[in-house]
Amino acid sequence: MISQCKIIKNISIFLHISKKKNKFAVVFNVELRKLKRMMTNADKELVFSESVKAGKRIYYFDVKQSRNGDKYVAITESKKIVSGPEDNPQISYEKHKVFLYKEDFEKVTNALNKAIDVATNGVPPTEETETADEAEPVEPVDTNIDIQF
Repeated sequence: MISQCKIIKNISIFLHISKKKNKFAVVFNVELRKLKRMMTNADKELVFSESVKAGKRIYYFDVKQSRNGDKYVAITESKKIVSGPEDNPQISYEKHKVFLYKEDFEKVTNALNKAIDVATNGVPPTEETETADEAEPVEPVDTNIDIQF
């Protein structure tokens, strides 16, 4: 959205600066084509978006589509930073991004669920629990052995 506004601003600047009709028409058409291309690319790229407000932070969960058609998740943490004097505060935003690709979804989901479980219950999973959950089921073996001497 910001880059689209910048282009619209540039169009209005060219409108005031340019005195020749032909030069204005060419510049306007080029910038308008760029604006249309940006808008269609942005629409294609973003598939889904969800935001979670948490105090001074906002978390964005975006599903985007790459050029080759694969979907991925972009998680953005945006934190509001207020600095400067109280009468004239300077507001900025600190952003951190994580990109998750489809081949990692299951691994990351499992690790996140474990981390949330530990944070909620306060008890980390033991190795026995992890290996028991991940181990393949074993069929029972008949242990009744008949030995004759």
